[in-house]
Amino acid sequence: MLSDEIQIRVRYCEVDRMGYLHHGNYAVYFEEGRTELIRKLGLTYREMEDQGILLPVRELYIKYFKPALYDDKITIQTTLAGNPSTRLEFEYKMLNSRGELLSEAKTTLVFVDAQSRKPIRIPEFFEKLIAPYFNS
Repeated sequence: MLSDEIQIRVRYCEVDRMGYLHHGNYAVYFEEGRTELIRKLGLTYREMEDQGILLPVRELYIKYFKPALYDDKITIQTTLAGNPSTRLEFEYKMLNSRGELLSEAKTTLVFVDAQSRKPIRIPEFFEKLIAPYFNS
């Protein structure tokens, strides 16, 4: 299993009048966690796109438990769930600095050929990068 975590401080421009992180920004935070997890493999989204591979989000599910507040230091835990084939499934946990669970999320992304815009199987280069985490 492949996991990583990042920390983000909730910025003023991201909160609503109550001082809560606006619900639409949770997806942005989870995307940042996912981007950094892929970077941990030694690969960036840009490099994949340069190789003709796109990764659009097919599904997003978020469950909110407690609000993230302005100036909170948030930890995003991101896990690549399962061994991908045509899709990548990520699971996320958002915790505050006290370790309280604020939200959980899941996303499903699909490997897509940039030219045809059609789904494809996991590219060989990506499969090799994640193999050590799933072949134990």
